[in-house]
Parts: sequence; structure tokens; C-alpha cells
Amino acid sequence: MPRINKSVVLALLIATSSVFLLFQLYYYRQYVSKHGTRSSGKAVQMGGDAQWVVKKFLGLVARYNLPVFLIDTATLSLLLQESPQPRDGQAEGPPCSSFCTHRDFTTFALLAKLWKYDASLAQAAAERGLEFLEVRGKDPRLVGLDDLSGTEIPLHFLFRRNGHAVHLVVFYERSGNYLWHGPLRLKPNMDRKFVSFRKLDFGRQAGAYDRPELVPSLVDGLDVRIPKNISRFLNERAQARFLECRYKDARAFYQVYPDDTSPEAMDFRMKAKSLLHLAARTLSDLGVPFWLSSGTCLGWFRQCNVIPYSKDVDLGIRIKDYQPDIIQAFQKSGLPLKHKFGKVEDSLELSFQGLDVKLDIFFFYEEDDVVWNGGTQAKSGKKFKYVFPRFALCWTELLDLKVRVPCETLDYVEANYGQNWNIPVKTWDWKTSPSNVKENGVWPVREWDEVIQVY
Repeated sequence: MPRINKSVVLALLIATSSVFLLFQLYYYRQYVSKHGTRSSGKAVQMGGDAQWVVKKFLGLVARYNLPVFLIDTATLSLLLQESPQPRDGQAEGPPCSSFCTHRDFTTFALLAKLWKYDASLAQAAAERGLEFLEVRGKDPRLVGLDDLSGTEIPLHFLFRRNGHAVHLVVFYERSGNYLWHGPLRLKPNMDRKFVSFRKLDFGRQAGAYDRPELVPSLVDGLDVRIPKNISRFLNERAQARFLECRYKDARAFYQVYPDDTSPEAMDFRMKAKSLLHLAARTLSDLGVPFWLSSGTCLGWFRQCNVIPYSKDVDLGIRIKDYQPDIIQAFQKSGLPLKHKFGKVEDSLELSFQGLDVKLDIFFFYEEDDVVWNGGTQAKSGKKFKYVFPRFALCWTELLDLKVRVPCETLDYVEANYGQNWNIPVKTWDWKTSPSNVKENGVWPVREWDEVIQVY
């Protein structure tokens, strides 16, 4: 038997292996082009579930004429990058590029004013293959000093299928001409695994929003309404936390210290309300955020109203938000400048004269882990400093107006008024009474013309 040449055998093995590998590569490419890879196939399935659930949801709300609009932060962020298609436009790109964000939920909002509750919604959802959960809570619009019970209203709806859910947040109109949604709080008997509640974009706290202008749009081939100004809505959402007035505590306060209902007190409240609304419009036109400060903040926190013997309205503004034309804007609104103390770099304070009520605006400066505002004694040039712990800003409602307050309101009030803030003090010296006041030197005489201006 002839001996086999090893080189020939090796060459044959290499050739056979090469042909086999080429065949495998060809087959793999043909399979992927038809079916996709295993991982991408799973992603497509997940996206398909999301789109299917959203489509079923939109069909359901169309049947009930529910005025919903898209508020899902992930989807809106994608639309902001891609420019949403108008309703009469042609969809381009992948069939599910916006709703298929690989999250477990998609969020819509419902305008309660344009909707009448229908208990058959749950059954109709079931008929479409959607599991349904309704979360209720107290209606704060009906809560007040005279009635603390509150009627329960729908706050959140959730529709689920195949691991994907649609979260429908109910937006109610409040007397301050803004939209409000309540927190999502599950009752003891509710399914806490219905969705990943901690991951939801809305419901961790109550929120307040300006009424957005809505436009129709085509998203992944589905007709939806979206905020016209997506960036503004997303920015609002990041700062939307809302604090309700503490009516229960205010009622307890008034039981100990009866409300002043004298004609003078009622007249002050009316004028303070008018002044606060005017100040809010002026600062809003300038794009300057502000919050209730000093006695006005204390009045809201302690008794859900302004303090009638305070005789002024106090607002706070971060110095970084100061604008040079702020004085001119208030004067144009009919509020003459009463005094200007300090300067932009240090201890700025403005005061405007309303109708028998003064508007004080304090500018706050950041320093290490605290913030502070300044005060100036006109006759001596002495400087004072009022120190507060750092705080974030939340929305609330006072005198039928949506306004900001420090989220850490108790810390803010205690810093200014001490542990006995709940006891009224009618004799108040701004130089010595506040718990957080410190002497801060004296203005040089050469600067008095700039830093001490009284009109």
C-alpha cells in the first residue's frame, strides 16, 4: 500500500474546513437577514409589546373620548431629538422608534376638566386584553379650614399587558389657573407588583404645571397629542413637585389664635393678594423665578394665608437670577421703588410701594453649605446677614396663585423664626428678632450713595 503524503492530507483537511466555515458563514448571514439575531429579536418583541399596548390603550380612550396627551419623558426626549411627525406626515424610520424605549411603561396625561368618569372603563379595558388598576386620593380642591374630609377622586390609571403598562396621570385644574396631579399612593389591598411603581415618571409626589399647548402628532404610526413645547414641558416636570397647604395644622392654629376678621385685616388680605399677583406677573414676564419668603412664607406654612398684621409681602430671588431691568419692570407695572439697599455683589434688597402694602424682595447668595440674604440699616449703614440652610423649590398655592416655596419649609421657617414659629409675634424688630440674623459689618461711607437709596 503506497504511503500517504502527509502534506497532501493536511492540505485536504484545510480545504475541507475552509469550505465548511464558508458555508456556515453564508447560512448565518442568510438567517440573520431573515430573522435577526437572537438578542435583537427579543428587543423587537419587547418593542412590539409596547407598541401593541399603546395602540390598544389609544383605541380604548378614543372610544370614551378621553382627552389624553403624551407626557412620557423617554419618548418625548426622543421626539425632541428626532422632530415629531405632524399628523398628516409620513412616518419614517423603524416602525417603533419612539414608544419602544425598552422601559416597562409609557405615560399619558388625562385632562379631567374635559372628561366625565365612567365606571365601565375597567370592563372595556379587560375586553381589549388590558389589565386595569385605578388609584384614588383626596381632592385637595375641596379641602379647606372648614372641611378636612375631602372627597376621593381618580388620580392615576394603569393598563397592563405582557409586562408593559400605560400609566395615565389625571391632571386637574386648580383655582390658580394651573394643572395639578396627585401623588400615587397604593391602598393596602392593591397589587404592589402591578408595575415597577418606583420607576414611574409621575406620582412619587404631587406636581403642578402650566397648561401646555397641545399639537397633534404621528408617533410610530399612531395619532397622539403632545406638548408643542417639549423642552419646556420636560423642564417643568423636573421642577414640578407640589406641596399642599397644611390645612389640618392651620385649623389647629386658628383654634388657639382666632383669625382676625376685622375690616382692616380683610382689606389687607385683598390688597396683599392683588400685590402678589402683580409681582408674580411681572417676574414671570422677566423669566425670574421667586418664592415666598419671611413672613409671607410663615403665613402660608402656619395658617394657609397671609399674616394680616405683617403689612407687607416678602419674596425671595436667587442673586444669579437678578436682571438689571427688574426695577424698571416693577415701576412700569405701577409699583414705585421705595428703597434699594446693597448692590448686586452684596446684600441686595429692593422694596416697592403697593397700595398701602409694601413689596420686599430679598436676594439670596450661596456660601458653602448655606444661603443668606442681607439687610441694611439706612441711618447707620450697618449690614446684617440672615443665614438659611440650602433648600430646593416646590410649588404651592396661596391666594389663588401658583407660587414657589422652599421644599424644606420647616427648616426655612425655623431658621428665620426659631422653634416657637407657631406662636404669633406682633412686635418684630428685623435687626434683632430673627433667629438667623448676624451683624455683617458696615458699608463704607463712600459707598452710601450706591448702597443706601431711599425714595
